[in-house]
Amino acid sequence: MATKKVTVTIPEDLLEEIRSEAAERGMSAYIAEAVRLKRDRDRLLELVDWLQEEHGPVTESEQAAALEELDEIDAEHERRSAGKGLAGEAA
Repeated sequence: MATKKVTVTIPEDLLEEIRSEAAERGMSAYIAEAVRLKRDRDRLLELVDWLQEEHGPVTESEQAAALEELDEIDAEHERRSAGKGLAGEAA
């Protein structure tokens, strides 16, 4: 993938935090990942805004149902991850 060098200004305290967290990956990789995540979040927020314009705001009961479903998905993921760990140890 082509890259291009740019100059950005970052507050010193934030820069020190980034340096300590990005040590192994490198500063450029860390910042590129952070910018991608921010861009993706912005796009999702645009989608939410559009959906709310089209269909109205999400109700509290709809939000509660979605959060409950996410909790179930997370729990299933944990169960499957735990099962893989056990199977891998036995082999």
